[in-house]
Amino acid sequence: MSHLDILLPFALPPVAMGPDLLRAMHTPSLAVLLARSKTSPAQTHDAFAHTLPHESWLASAFGLSQGEATDSSPPLALQAMHRRGFAPESGSWFVLNPVHIHIARDHLVLTDPRRLELSDAHSRTLFALAAPLFEEMGQQLVYGDAATWFLRADSWSDLQTATPDAACGHNIDIWMPKGPTARDWRKVQNEIQMHWHDGIVNQSREDSRLDPVNSLWLWGGSPAEPRLPLSRYTDVFNLADWRGEAVRHIDSATVTEVLAAKPDHGLLLLDTLIEPALGEDLSEWLLRINGLEPTWFAPLLQAMKEGALGSCRLILTHGSLITEHLVTRTTLRKFWQKPSLKGLLQ
Repeated sequence: MSHLDILLPFALPPVAMGPDLLRAMHTPSLAVLLARSKTSPAQTHDAFAHTLPHESWLASAFGLSQGEATDSSPPLALQAMHRRGFAPESGSWFVLNPVHIHIARDHLVLTDPRRLELSDAHSRTLFALAAPLFEEMGQQLVYGDAATWFLRADSWSDLQTATPDAACGHNIDIWMPKGPTARDWRKVQNEIQMHWHDGIVNQSREDSRLDPVNSLWLWGGSPAEPRLPLSRYTDVFNLADWRGEAVRHIDSATVTEVLAAKPDHGLLLLDTLIEPALGEDLSEWLLRINGLEPTWFAPLLQAMKEGALGSCRLILTHGSLITEHLVTRTTLRKFWQKPSLKGLLQ
């Protein structure tokens, strides 16, 4: 019988606004799934950790976790490189994202890279300016795509870094790379910022009323290894860089494709709520979670009722908490449990 874990980052609403948001939600199928599930105890997560709860959960699921440590981002660079066709055989590699850092009154704030709207042409221009500066330090910069570059920096392997989503919207001081070589990173970062400041890319972006690309975010450091971590999942859907080696995977999967795959033990990531949650855009968060009802919640509930899906586990998070709700055909028979979204209130 097929089983599907469904990871929904930021499906748990902000505590202060939770009751109001629940009243505005139109997700009856989700209400059934939550009310007729077996709920595990909630797990708290350090709000100042260098990963978000769903990132830590994924790192554990794919053998990328570092025990209970929350002081550095998961070693995801190798996974991300393999997905883009790169197979480094040696060295320590990092993910490097072009970003906009907002200058507040007395601190710096990392803005969501998803909202950068950086074109491939502009990204390649910025890359061409940055690469020689890294080469001067004996480091290799590799272009992945407009939003994602990779850096080989063997001497920086001990740096403690944070994921962009963990740092997003905060004073970046405590999320900046830490370690004996952090000063070297800051030096080249500052040089790149100066080269980009009045360049053609940011002049063009200013004309288009877009935020300047004024820095880089370093994270995901991992050593090159001959094999990627194995996964306990037989199938993964919509996980992009988060996936192990010996699994089937479908990116941008629809519910029809997920159900047609009949996963023995599948994992589905629905990450549409991350961007509005990080941007504290509650109206957009509400629109998006309501949009999941016809596209995912209702079809999955129907599949369970018809036996096409044997069981599912909802893994729900916000910035400092994670909850799990196991739904089986047996629990769905508990008709006396009235549909309710109260399981989202934590």
